[in-house]
Formats: sequence, C-alpha cells, structure tokens
Amino acid sequence: MISTKGRYALRLMIDIAAYSNGGVVSLKDSSKRQDISIKYLEQVVALLTRGGLLISVRGNNGGYRLTKRPEEYTAGEILRCAEGTLAPVACLQCNKVICDRAEICATIDFWKGFNEVITNYVDSVTLDDLAKKEKGKIGNDYSI
Repeated sequence: MISTKGRYALRLMIDIAAYSNGGVVSLKDSSKRQDISIKYLEQVVALLTRGGLLISVRGNNGGYRLTKRPEEYTAGEILRCAEGTLAPVACLQCNKVICDRAEICATIDFWKGFNEVITNYVDSVTLDDLAKKEKGKIGNDYSI
C-alpha cells in the first residue's frame, strides 16, 4: 500500500510541474491548492530534495522547482523516492529475493509477476502525463 507520504509526494510533484511555468512554486501555494498542511509538505519536500528530484530556491520569491523536465520523471521514480520500495511483499524488497524459502516457495513467482506489473505501470506514467491531467481538471476558463 502506498503511504500518505508517497501520495503527497506525487501530488506535490504534479503541482510543481503544473504551476511552475519554468519558475519556482512555493509550499504555501501548493499547500492551498492540494489541501495538504505545510508541515507535512516540508517533510515530503525534504525527501524529494534529498532524492534529487527537486531544487530548493531560497529568498522572498523562493520555492521549489524540478531538477529536470516533467516528461523525464516517472510516477514510479517519485513513489520510490518517497516510499523506498513498491514491492508488494517484504521478500522482494530491493528487487531481489531475500527469503530463505524462495527455492521452495509456491508463491514467489506470483509475487515476482505482480511486482513486475506494478513496476511496469508506474514507470510508464510520466509526471508530464499527470500534470496535463491536473491542468485539464482546473480548466482554462478565461473571462473577458
């Protein structure tokens, strides 16, 4: 199961990709748009910055920006940065079997296949894909 930290990391990255327009996005603005407390976002942004996915910009007009283009990130990369692993069972963490029973386990191939499906899916969706959906949901409703 993806934790709140993982879900919020993905939402924050989508928010930054959708609203940065090449600049920085403040945590205060993301907090309001995503309805996530600034305190929690500070924890999440620390993980993402340490993982090299975001850069912190200090100062009055400071905030956070992506380290690369949105199409270069995958949802899987973001989730793994926040979660550590997406393995469905403990014996497959770190992409290797760490169970003494692996040789005789009747379910290991099932779990390997399940893990492969999850990995292939989350690595097929880019941050750009998700940011476009975010922009589509807010709409481009201009009034004159």
